[in-house]
Amino acid sequence: MERRDFLKLSAVSGATAALEGCGNPDHHLIRFIPEEDLIPGIATWKPSICTLCPAGCGTLVRVMQGEAEVVRKGQFGILKMGLAKKIEGNPAHPINQGKLCPRGQATLQVTYHPDRIKTPLKRTGARGAGQFHEISWDEAIKELVSKLSELTGEKASGFAFLTSPLRGQRANIVSNFTLGMHATRWTQFALFDDQISRFANFESFGHLAPMTADLGQTNYIISFGADFLGTWNSPVAQAIGYGHMRNGRPGQRGKLVQFESRVSQTGANADELISCPPGMEGTVALAIAHAILAEKLRPANAPNAAAAHIDGWAAGLPNYAPEKVAAQSGMSAATITRIAREAATNQPAVALIGDAPTSHTNGYFNALAVNALNSLLGSVGKPGGVLFTPPPPSAKNMPTGSLAAMIRQIQTIPDAVTVLLLYNANPIFAMPASSGVKEALERIPFIASFGSFIDETSVLADLILPDHSPLESWLDDLPPSGSKELVTSVAPPAMKPLHDTRSMPDVVLDIAQQLGGDVAKALPWKTYDEAIQASFTQLYKDKAAKNAKDADEFWKKAQDQGGWWAAEESNSASPTPTKSAPVKNVAPQFDGDPKQFPFHFLPFPSQLFYDGSLAHLPWMQEMPDPLSTVMWGTWVEMNPQTAKDLGIEQADLVEIASQHGKLQAPALVTPTIAPDCVAMPVGQGHENYTRYATNRGANPVSILAPLTIEETGTLAWAATRVKLTAVGRGKLVMFGASLEEASPELKHR
Repeated sequence: MERRDFLKLSAVSGATAALEGCGNPDHHLIRFIPEEDLIPGIATWKPSICTLCPAGCGTLVRVMQGEAEVVRKGQFGILKMGLAKKIEGNPAHPINQGKLCPRGQATLQVTYHPDRIKTPLKRTGARGAGQFHEISWDEAIKELVSKLSELTGEKASGFAFLTSPLRGQRANIVSNFTLGMHATRWTQFALFDDQISRFANFESFGHLAPMTADLGQTNYIISFGADFLGTWNSPVAQAIGYGHMRNGRPGQRGKLVQFESRVSQTGANADELISCPPGMEGTVALAIAHAILAEKLRPANAPNAAAAHIDGWAAGLPNYAPEKVAAQSGMSAATITRIAREAATNQPAVALIGDAPTSHTNGYFNALAVNALNSLLGSVGKPGGVLFTPPPPSAKNMPTGSLAAMIRQIQTIPDAVTVLLLYNANPIFAMPASSGVKEALERIPFIASFGSFIDETSVLADLILPDHSPLESWLDDLPPSGSKELVTSVAPPAMKPLHDTRSMPDVVLDIAQQLGGDVAKALPWKTYDEAIQASFTQLYKDKAAKNAKDADEFWKKAQDQGGWWAAEESNSASPTPTKSAPVKNVAPQFDGDPKQFPFHFLPFPSQLFYDGSLAHLPWMQEMPDPLSTVMWGTWVEMNPQTAKDLGIEQADLVEIASQHGKLQAPALVTPTIAPDCVAMPVGQGHENYTRYATNRGANPVSILAPLTIEETGTLAWAATRVKLTAVGRGKLVMFGASLEEASPELKHR
């Protein structure tokens, strides 16, 4: 017997002895019979899809034989099986081309997390107390079917499905199930969603999708707050393109100009960084457009359908002269004019907008303004400019509504929602405390969650039906941006499930068949993989794929390489822009009197935790933030002048207060933020999210004002003002902080 095998067996025996000593003979570890044939020491690389952010990167999973602690039919034991050991980017995948960010690498920890829900649970204590007991899948599904069966006739409107943004057949299954239930309340929710960009792109260009910027071929980038190298849109694809723009063309190096109030990872890489007052981004974009038009740097009669949506464009944008905008923003008129000249004379050029600028109350106008600037620059549908990833032939518009609208209905209409299904959405954490989300969800009589972990929202569930991890499940995806090609991703499970879990789509399909009637008719598939295969069969028919002799071969090849992508590139600029009245510039609204709350509050997506959904992964907790190097905590960024005026020093504990709440965080004094702004990363501050994230740091979303953006109903998370007060000495854990020269008393004499 090898030493490592002996150690494994010793560990199992020790754990068993400990359980016996505690008087728990029912939980003895047993050794299960292997469920698959594997060659010891031989690794297999299997295609998969990263699901830890919306980009949809393709991955390869290294699988080898190993032993794991598993749950089988309620029993806990040891099983020899194929285990995922490492994740890398898939070189063949058009989105990430073999590259992968740290979040993608951490997918392993979702599978092996010690706090994963391993079997169905039923609530036993008071709602929200976190008291559950294990039940069988038959019991869980029977109870859920019973609750759903009661929703007939007028009661059908009481059904709601709340999910994270979904794509592919997961979206189709949820959508068809909701329609089969004769309900229309399928709500997709994410704090950092792209609804404003999608709506603006549809208005300007006829594409209800985020844009794909061809950064690799561009010569000039004007970015309004979009952290395209960090978390915005498709960061890995954009980082690849940006690298090519900088170093991939001998003798040619593009330029990046970044407008933002707080330096992001993208801003830190910019050639020119310009501080822009919050909410003024659209105005500045139109000032650049004014200079281009005034100096006739672009043809005046150039087609620009997007410009029709901007009030005053036909008259030459008289209200946006650089001198006027400079007076409003504190910028230099000469700088605005110079950037206009550089962008117009260094074609192709592209303008981007995202993150905070689209999350002010006037975010829609800001996005429309940047779209019009792109059209003026002649970059739409051109290499080096703005492209749109082609949609699949069978793509459907899914019925959906905003979370704010659903909450209002629950608050005002008795029994508006009586049964809620919840999947991968945590609005109690990702919405302001004053929004009333928690109180509204507590009023719903029955909630069933498909989550793998208990969090602030799923702890309210009456029933938990745990999902497979992404490595254990069939996956499919339709990345909406990041590629010039049509991309349809698919991946079989990279490994067998560790525990007694089932994939959400399979559970929904099972429930539909048991309910029968219109729900069963709306979902003709028995399993999730059957639904995915049906979509690829249709894709083969629609695209007449030449790389396979029939649909079965097409399906097999797609599984082997991780999907299918078209050979031809898309250069379609605009199918049909909408025709609507021009939008006038409306100043952004900010919650809080500037005299009492003098600072703009800017929460921002964490490089490691994204929107907080990854804070439970210890790799993400212990990894230094790329800019601040802070680990295992949170912080509030402030300008040195701000800190001096308030008597605050590095790592002092600071109270940040809005009209809707207050929190505390240590100060990070940095010149990378404007004096009238303070910023905090989103991700920490969970009250209930596994051992690694619970009660760690503070959640900046909790003190935001519940202002929404009128056009979409989404949260205007950049529209809150705050005040600061020093309250004592805090603690910042920063990478390298202990690597400074040792103090004299510790040096050898």
